[in-house]
Amino acid sequence: MEVRMRIFRFNPEKDRKPRYDVFTVEAQPTDRVLDVLEWIRGDVDGTLAFRRSCAHGVCGSDAMRINGRNYLACKVLLRDLGTTEITVEPLLGLPVMKDLIVDMQPFFEHYKSVMPYLVNDELPADGKERLQSPEERERFDDTTKCILCAACTTSCPSFWSNGQYVGPAAIVNAHRFIFDSRDQAAAERLEVLNEQFGVWRCRTAFNCTEACPREIKITQAIAEVKRAIQTGRIE
Repeated sequence: MEVRMRIFRFNPEKDRKPRYDVFTVEAQPTDRVLDVLEWIRGDVDGTLAFRRSCAHGVCGSDAMRINGRNYLACKVLLRDLGTTEITVEPLLGLPVMKDLIVDMQPFFEHYKSVMPYLVNDELPADGKERLQSPEERERFDDTTKCILCAACTTSCPSFWSNGQYVGPAAIVNAHRFIFDSRDQAAAERLEVLNEQFGVWRCRTAFNCTEACPREIKITQAIAEVKRAIQTGRIE
């Protein structure tokens, strides 16, 4: 199949404004968008810049907008797009560093603000490990799947309108520890998320849930965090 790739290009060191370059590529329907980008960079234009690492949907580094929706380029088959006209752009809401590469620093600052790590200063009863029942582990199992690709946060209209909003990914990672029976810092995280640019900026647009490549129920997790703030109970 012949595919027409329209790719966002911008180098702040040389360009005054962005442009789109068009590449016509012969590809297989089962090729991934990442495969085509790799071919273009390797055989046509070595200046094309994008991130990739594992190429198997685990690292999350190749998140980008493909035909107007956030995806991992390594998970999207050409045949699944339903068209041979493909537009590839960087994630929205984060500064563009070059072409399809965005500055992830603001995203990770929000992530760090919710204390995304276990807090427990008490020694385990047996001095070895903190035990947990299967039911206790299942309570937060869904939100352990986050790979920090930023696809959810950069699909959120609230984040587009104000980058100070902590964003869905940070709330998901807060949820993972708030509902962990071994953790002792739920109150501190809920206090952070109850601030002006915390969880109440969510308008339940469901964009985040649709964009998540790991199919995390993000909107549900956000609702559970809101309920914990309102009731003062971790259930």
